[in-house]
Amino acid sequence: MRRPTIADLAKTAGVSVATVDRVLSGRLKVREETSRKVFDAAEKIGFHGTNLIRQRLFAELPEYRLGFILRKERHTFYQSFAAELEHAVHGLRDYRIRLDVRFAQTSDPAEMVDLLNGFSGKVHAIGATGPDHHDVTSVITALKEKGIPTFALLSDFAQGVREAYIGTNNIKVGRTAAWMISRFSPRPGKVLLFLGGHRFQGHALRETGFRSYMREYAPQFEVMDALVNLETRGLTYEALLGALARHDDMVGVYCAGGGMEGAIAALEEEGASRGIVCLVNELTPDSRKALLDGTVTAVLHTPLRELCTDLISTMISTVEHGMAETPGQRFLPPQIWISENL
Repeated sequence: MRRPTIADLAKTAGVSVATVDRVLSGRLKVREETSRKVFDAAEKIGFHGTNLIRQRLFAELPEYRLGFILRKERHTFYQSFAAELEHAVHGLRDYRIRLDVRFAQTSDPAEMVDLLNGFSGKVHAIGATGPDHHDVTSVITALKEKGIPTFALLSDFAQGVREAYIGTNNIKVGRTAAWMISRFSPRPGKVLLFLGGHRFQGHALRETGFRSYMREYAPQFEVMDALVNLETRGLTYEALLGALARHDDMVGVYCAGGGMEGAIAALEEEGASRGIVCLVNELTPDSRKALLDGTVTAVLHTPLRELCTDLISTMISTVEHGMAETPGQRFLPPQIWISENL
């Protein structure tokens, strides 16, 4: 396949070759509207000089550096999260945004502290997902004093200090999961929850919402003690196999955090004939396949595109206008996926 030429770019943009040459060279001023047309066309056809056009077009725009801490770099969900951040920035026309995305490898608060400290003096604002811990709160307080706001994503932390929480309402997510299991299960019985860790406030709130719904509306179901799986496949797999062997009356499983791959594998191996209702969070290739083959009943998914668009806009506004006097929160409704609406 041949590489697009300047003539191809001019034709796609609906301008003359001379105009494209002026945009590329920067020797003569070109109207911003025309430059944007050429830039959009360059992106569309994959023109080799797209980055040069971007630099000339956005050279005088304000530039902000935004840092992000996500988890598990090789996990599909967090890869999608990083890609949606790039997508949100790519759509901006009035700013130059540089992203610095880093990934935590563990749930250890000390790692979160190190990652946060690593952004000090290097970014204008931070968005992070991670555990709630007093050491994390301390470093976020120090960053705030330096004028760097921190936004909690997916699971809240450092309330009263962080700038805002952006994600789903985890109490309602937990209640929704309980409603589904109580309605979809063909009979009453025991239900098992998996939590990523005790320091993830989002997981604790999902458990709280789940249990409160069951106590009020479905007391015939017994919610067993939640198991901590550290969001790992192996621990979830072994723990669920053991629970299935011990409890013939188990009717439901809810993975409130990561590690759903292990739950799926265990149910495929031992639970296929028992009609167990299984709910997980986040639509990935694994959960999609499990939905289609009936191993998973439903997926509660974070609307990443909406979250990232809202987040980037809010971060820029905070940098430009200052931090809020009262830290807030922004709830996004989860997407509910079943086999029939994939």
